[in-house]
Amino acid sequence: MKLILRAAVFGLCLSACVFAHAAAYPDKPIRLIVPFAAGGGVDVVARLVSQKYAEALGQQMVIDNRGGSGGVIAADIAAHSVPDGYTLFLGGSASHGITPHLYRKLPYDAVRDFTPVSLIGEAPYFLIANPAVPATTVRELIALAQAKPGRLNYGSAGNGSTLHLTAELFRSMANINIVHVPYKGGAPALTDLLAGQVQLMFAPAALALPQTRTGRLRALGVSSEKRAPFAPEIPAIAEAGVPGYSATGWYGLLGPRGLPQPVTNRLYQTMSNIYTDKEFNERCATVGVVPLKGNPAEFARFIQSELAKWGKVVRESGARID
Repeated sequence: MKLILRAAVFGLCLSACVFAHAAAYPDKPIRLIVPFAAGGGVDVVARLVSQKYAEALGQQMVIDNRGGSGGVIAADIAAHSVPDGYTLFLGGSASHGITPHLYRKLPYDAVRDFTPVSLIGEAPYFLIANPAVPATTVRELIALAQAKPGRLNYGSAGNGSTLHLTAELFRSMANINIVHVPYKGGAPALTDLLAGQVQLMFAPAALALPQTRTGRLRALGVSSEKRAPFAPEIPAIAEAGVPGYSATGWYGLLGPRGLPQPVTNRLYQTMSNIYTDKEFNERCATVGVVPLKGNPAEFARFIQSELAKWGKVVRESGARID
């Protein structure tokens, strides 16, 4: 009987501590680990989100850029941090969709070692072509590729990159044979696309839209399920010839495994308020990001669906990092 009473008292004390922690949270700065170098598109989103969290929570959210190995280094640090809400991770389509299938062994498990908090946004990619390609729509491109299998090629940011696998998903779903030409980044691939060394590529808004709006390149479609609100003139590939096609870079907030539920709820509720912030929405549009809502449970299901989708694409493409 005494053991039962002691256990009950311990449980009550533990619950009290958890709720006290949640009530006081946060009482010091929060570290947000970002899996890419400062200055890139992902970093811009991270700094925008951190600014809004700081305004809402009254504590600074400090960006910790840990680039390298396709996000593996950053994800490993985040996964093995203390689950107290003071170390968070800006995960995404690479760390929680693609990378787990590119490596034979990772130091973290994308599902087991993280607590999903909230989806943040998605960055659609644009299918762009050199004007010399005799196709002005997705359907015309598919017809051209089917008539001349293996004659068209596409550039990407490298083997196993999001841009590579976005194109591979398109190739598979459109049932066409186009040849992959990997580059060391999206910018050099774009340079060769402009020069006509490659005919096609998928590119983020920051690379694609300045060139398509001046007529130097042609935009055939956007990779998101629906048209991008910041480029409504460009049809979604799903509506333009490949029903069901959807492939975007996305971002979400995660904590280490075991993040207390009250802390998770506080962080999610804060993000749900940020979605309605005018500045947040306007600045997202300027960097080619569409806000993407999702609570912890929805985010967890989303990760599972992304892992399943990209696992199939990686296997079919044969892409490997090690």
